[in-house]
Amino acid sequence: MNFTLKIWRQKDAKSKGAFETYKVTDISADTSFLEMLDILNNNLVHEGKEPVAFDHDCREGICGMCSLHINGLAHGPGQAATTCQIYMRKFKDGDTITIEPWRSAAFPVIKDLVVNRGAYDQILQAGGYVSVRTNSVPDANAIPISKIDADESMDAAACIGCGACAATCKNGSAMLFVAARVSSLAKLPQGRVEGARRAKAMVAKMDELGFGNCTNTGACQAECPKGISIAHIARLNREFLAAKIQD
Repeated sequence: MNFTLKIWRQKDAKSKGAFETYKVTDISADTSFLEMLDILNNNLVHEGKEPVAFDHDCREGICGMCSLHINGLAHGPGQAATTCQIYMRKFKDGDTITIEPWRSAAFPVIKDLVVNRGAYDQILQAGGYVSVRTNSVPDANAIPISKIDADESMDAAACIGCGACAATCKNGSAMLFVAARVSSLAKLPQGRVEGARRAKAMVAKMDELGFGNCTNTGACQAECPKGISIAHIARLNREFLAAKIQD
């Protein structure tokens, strides 16, 4: 398979970027998207040119580092999949593929397709954890948690913090990410102790970092590689309002 790639190139955060066009040929349909970029970079190195910078780590859909906008879609043309889980059989032979970094004011471009997602780390540091003493891990039946609550908590905890939600939202909102982190702890007794402080602190940090408001369009849920439900945003709103009333 042969492809034409339109890739965003940007030397650094202060430089003005632009799209550059490349050709890749004889690509197997079973090649992953990141492997295809590896092949392109190998060709560029042999030609004495600067390879394309892009993020990657586990390449198993776990870490969320492979954050790319492909043909206008976060992570590319796949449902519940990260970029590293996209294979070239998803495209047609001869296709032109446009590859961009996340487009969000809170995720500034570092170089080419690499963005700084440290804003999410700062939100987590504001309250996305349990700091109270909860002692050792109890036996499975020692703390009565319903299966429904446990399942909801685990579904929310599946968030990998890739940033697709904010990059997809037309307002650049991080509500789905924050909601997933708040919800994963709000459904557990260990997390309830600091529930009010957590909701207020994480929302405040999100606003401070320049993320926008929720649009209620559901684009974040549609593009989330882990299928995090926007129902968690409703829980975040309830947690936040309850915390403000307690003040």
